[in-house]
Amino acid sequence: MPKTERDREISRRRQKRKKMEFLRGRLAESKDSKARAVLIQKILKINPQANIPQK
Repeated sequence: MPKTERDREISRRRQKRKKMEFLRGRLAESKDSKARAVLIQKILKINPQANIPQK
């Protein structure tokens, strides 16, 4: 059975949530300020209202 628009939207949300969890995990482990800045930019690109530390 082909995916409906609702199924595609659910898949997109699930993929976005998993990617955010992955990026937040890498941000927590990262010690290098340059790498942290890159990860923060990726997170903000996905969700501009994300609550992340700017340090």
